[in-house]
Amino acid sequence: MTLPSGTATTTLAPANPWALVPPLGNLDAYISAVNRLPLLTHEEEQIYARQLRDHNDVDAAGRLVMSHLRLVVSIARQYLGYGLPHGDLIQEGNVGLMKAVKRFDPDQGVRLVSYAMHWIKAEIHEYILKNWRMVKVATTKAQRKLFFNLRSMKHQLKADQADGQTHRNTLTEAEVAHVASTLNVKREEVLEMETRMSGGDVALEPQTDDEGEAFAPIAYLADETHEPTHVIESRSRDALAGDGLHRALDVLDPRSRRIVEERWLKVNDDTSGGMTLHELAAEYGVSAERIRQIEVAAMKKMKKALTEAA
Repeated sequence: MTLPSGTATTTLAPANPWALVPPLGNLDAYISAVNRLPLLTHEEEQIYARQLRDHNDVDAAGRLVMSHLRLVVSIARQYLGYGLPHGDLIQEGNVGLMKAVKRFDPDQGVRLVSYAMHWIKAEIHEYILKNWRMVKVATTKAQRKLFFNLRSMKHQLKADQADGQTHRNTLTEAEVAHVASTLNVKREEVLEMETRMSGGDVALEPQTDDEGEAFAPIAYLADETHEPTHVIESRSRDALAGDGLHRALDVLDPRSRRIVEERWLKVNDDTSGGMTLHELAAEYGVSAERIRQIEVAAMKKMKKALTEAA
């Protein structure tokens, strides 16, 4: 639009930072585009960070993010050995970058690049642990640290080998001891993580429609309800709950038996249970503590009788 003569011109607002990288058709084009984005100077970074913190300026946040996209690409490239798509690693790293930008404090005296590396790696680590195997190989913080450190050390050990056995996947006893000593963990923890990492996912259901169904794990998993030990334990438990309980009650005197029955074996129509300690105490003319003592002594006698019956 042409402005009338004499009209004062105004400074245009900066272009939308999110439009600096247009929609692209492939990953290579994206990486090439972000590598051409200009880096921010320390002063510019401070200005944009304060605008975001003090005024919640979305455009300032966009410029901080855009200027560090190449950092995410660089970090994501370090995790290509896990067999996961490079584009997905970059996407998760970008999520970590945006979290870092949101929490960045320009008054702490550090550059955003140093602060963001932690958040980027944390998001990528979480994505790898969720998607590297169907079943997580590491759940605790110590296991996660061991997972990434052990994998890195294994690659280094194999690279340092000069005996022609570079295709060996498992660690030797000496290597296990070296890893445990270097990472300050137990030898058993290294072996357990090594086992988890070397294993793979196994589908319980058959993956094809041919006659291989009979060989799927679902076909030969044990049925615990018909396992001999489980059957014997069930029968023994049922016997103790029936005849054994009656024999245990028979060893008690009438007062102790009634207290146990009222306290533990009686259910009223309103499912509120039997009598309370105070109700029984009022009936027998003793204190509630005395009723509790009788109950404890009766339970000991019954336990002894049940043990002998078993």
